[in-house]
Amino acid sequence: MSDGTVAVLDVGKSNVKLSAATAEGQVRETLTLPNAVLSGPPWAHHDLATQNAFVLEGLATLARRHPLRHFVASGHGSGGMLVTGDPDEGGTGLALPMIDYEQPLPPGLDDAYALQSGSFFDRGSAVMMAATHTARQMFWAETAEPRAFALARWCLGIPQYWAWRLTGRAVSEASILGAQSHLWNVRDRAWSPIVAARGWGRLMPPMARAADDLGPIRPDLAQRHGVPPLRVHAGAHDSSVSFFRYQAAGLTEFVLVSTGTWIVCMADRMDLSRLDETRGMTLNADMTGDPLGGVLTMGGREYQAVAGKQPEGARADPTAIARLIAQDTMALPTFGTNDGQFPGSAGRGRIRGPAPKTPEDRHALAVLYTALLAVTCGDMLDPARPWVLDGSFLRDPAFAGLVAALRPGHTTLTAPETYGIAAGAALLCRPPGLAPLELTPAKPLDLPGLTSYATRWRNLAGASR
Repeated sequence: MSDGTVAVLDVGKSNVKLSAATAEGQVRETLTLPNAVLSGPPWAHHDLATQNAFVLEGLATLARRHPLRHFVASGHGSGGMLVTGDPDEGGTGLALPMIDYEQPLPPGLDDAYALQSGSFFDRGSAVMMAATHTARQMFWAETAEPRAFALARWCLGIPQYWAWRLTGRAVSEASILGAQSHLWNVRDRAWSPIVAARGWGRLMPPMARAADDLGPIRPDLAQRHGVPPLRVHAGAHDSSVSFFRYQAAGLTEFVLVSTGTWIVCMADRMDLSRLDETRGMTLNADMTGDPLGGVLTMGGREYQAVAGKQPEGARADPTAIARLIAQDTMALPTFGTNDGQFPGSAGRGRIRGPAPKTPEDRHALAVLYTALLAVTCGDMLDPARPWVLDGSFLRDPAFAGLVAALRPGHTTLTAPETYGIAAGAALLCRPPGLAPLELTPAKPLDLPGLTSYATRWRNLAGASR
């Protein structure tokens, strides 16, 4: 299984990425498509027709440049897909369009859903913003489009949709179900009560593990699009597969701080009684279905709200950060629609103190702000464990330097790849065994007054509730 190259599809909220990676997790090439949302009807939904063309054409393109042997997909946890029995129907196999989870819900639907959503462990999270959660999306679809819903054959997570689309074989998988779908009780390894109560068991295919080989791409599909007969694996939740990258290297009892559209922190071997759904804490699952404590906040959107438009490759100047600290300029949560760790703060984000006057200062403030958010999240899981930082925020060295400086006396490591999702997913396609990874200690930024600034920020952020 370890020969050749792995095609890794990563469907994020903002972008869809298709990469060629070695079975040891080294990314060789990445193709990117914005994850477009169409206005409707019947609701705002992702453009799966364009995604299908991108994936199939991209696989053919990468196969001409790399010795592809495997395919595996990852995706975010709020993307349930109701499909027909035919993966070719309409060119996407969808029974209903895939709901964009950031849109508002119809009046009354949230209250009706909350009455049947179960306990925290049934849900794995609080009932979050807008149209988040596959179970709530299913409830919306069932009530708004009952005829189409009745004709649906399967409900699939994003990774398993692509496995089904390519092979025709439908499976369920624990890490994507454990990513706030509200369909799976991770602690009990069982379907949540809402599945039986609403008769949704007929839509749930049998369980598989993320690494399971579901067979080759369908011969007719491969021939039609010029794609080799890749072996297709079941796939996994993006943040959980990123965590797996470090588990595969032998790490245990650590906190992963993964960054992108969301800041997602995860920790293994946690006391589950510490999880607090009112502060953005979650219960996720790893590749074996074991529990992972989680904390999440929409850090990428918070960064954008503060930074505004920035040039590609912008880097924060430590001198600018020091100046912001000295003048006590702060970004306080929360600018977006997700409370995160600060209940009641959504839509109340603000700049306190002298406003940043230049794009460079806005970028510096945004990096400082997201570092504070990341440390807040990680501390809720375990402030003393070793932390590993990965994801897109590491493209700016100041982010890791700030996180390390904000937790003096504790180990803060950075991953060599800024794309840990693709690396972790590729490792699912190799035989079991350690996949060594050299992590680098983050060098703390030396910024006078940072500790007292962080204390004031925490007090004011809490007060903003």
